[in-house]
Amino acid sequence: MSAQQITVSTTVPITPERAWQLYTDPREVTHWNFASDDWHCPSASVDLRVGGTHTARMEAKDGSVGFDFEGRYVEVDAPRSLTLMLGDGRKSRTTFHPVDGGTIVETTFDAEAENPLEMQRDGWQAILNNYRKHAEQVSAS
Repeated sequence: MSAQQITVSTTVPITPERAWQLYTDPREVTHWNFASDDWHCPSASVDLRVGGTHTARMEAKDGSVGFDFEGRYVEVDAPRSLTLMLGDGRKSRTTFHPVDGGTIVETTFDAEAENPLEMQRDGWQAILNNYRKHAEQVSAS
């Protein structure tokens, strides 16, 4: 499968180790894994090992629609990178790069054919922006 790839990124004011933990701990994932304020992530499970599964339930807060975002880990290199093979065969790879004052978190994923590239980029970036907000809140407390 030779899909076009899309990259989104953000910078968080925490170490790569802490950024990794907020990104992979299912209790933390539920705080940030949604694209807009009218959605939420009521549950997540993470088996953080090669061959392990990742599942995050994403739902509209009004209960009108929802889906499980699922994948299997094909790379786990804490706290540097992880790769998920999504249920439809696409890949998503997230890296954690230390920089002065924090960590750049970057995700590159294979685009799907159903939705426009810009919509996919915007949705994944919105989720990563929520991750950044959560990391900022955690670092301030």
